[in-house]
Amino acid sequence: MNRTATAATHPTSPIARVVARGLLAKEKCLPPYLFYDEAGSRLFEEITTLPEYYPTRVERSILVRYADEIVATAAVGGAFPLHVIELGAGTATKSEIILRAVVARQGHCVFAPVDVSESAIAEATERLAMALPEVSVRPLIMHLDDAYPHIRAIGPRRLVLFIGSSIGNFDDDEAHVILERVRRSLAPGGALLLGTDLRKDPSILIPAYDDTRGVTEAFNKNVLARINRELGGHFDLDRFEHVALWNDERSRIEMHLESVCEQRVAIDALGTEVAFRRGERIHTESSVKYDEARVDAMLGRAGFVRERTFTDPERLFAVHLARVPAR
Repeated sequence: MNRTATAATHPTSPIARVVARGLLAKEKCLPPYLFYDEAGSRLFEEITTLPEYYPTRVERSILVRYADEIVATAAVGGAFPLHVIELGAGTATKSEIILRAVVARQGHCVFAPVDVSESAIAEATERLAMALPEVSVRPLIMHLDDAYPHIRAIGPRRLVLFIGSSIGNFDDDEAHVILERVRRSLAPGGALLLGTDLRKDPSILIPAYDDTRGVTEAFNKNVLARINRELGGHFDLDRFEHVALWNDERSRIEMHLESVCEQRVAIDALGTEVAFRRGERIHTESSVKYDEARVDAMLGRAGFVRERTFTDPERLFAVHLARVPAR
């Protein structure tokens, strides 16, 4: 799930333009970063604790087991201290595992969490100040597109974390653009730690995005609630159903909001109404599930070389350490 954008509430703001473009399109869609206002961020943190939602739990177990090896591999050949940047950091609970390994190795480091949620970053900053005072936190509360110049400025030796399978929210071309920009922001020898969810039986995948408690449903519908709050929308959330399905051809889980009736919804800030047919869907998120060949193709196309892959015993999830090759 992807956590990368900011929002203002006037009609010319990025969120207004994105909502207008997505809901007035022939095939309606909204980008997943719109999930992550304060309410959505709280719901996502709750999702990560659900028994059905294995990615956070399994990835965390991988990081706990291999953090020292990951940091040692990332630091190979470096004459300067390793500093850490995390894309879509949220509350940085998993990245804290890596930061502890960095501090154990070199005594201190800079940590730059990039996220769209000011509340999540504030929580991370406060917690790390208490737990790891050796870490200097430099928050970047902004869209990922705005973060690359800041990444370049954070020391000569950098490890970028893009974990949580956030890369899976993008199609291959979009993922390429992001990874290529990350690669360009790193000097030769710089490293990327990339988390990817792995292909597996849909009987495991679908419940992770459609839990029995309805938390993921609330998270999905929060995008409509956010439009109501910030853009004067008039969405009745009960008139939409949460849909999670497996698209085998594209190797991805998709989340949609399906209109249960024919309706028109006014959005005051846009000065328009959006028409929905019964059964018409808004595509709100995709989550690609990878195999190793697809990961190598994605990293190689962006100019990275995969050095190590760390996984759990059941091979549910993988964390890849890739590097910008020396010139």
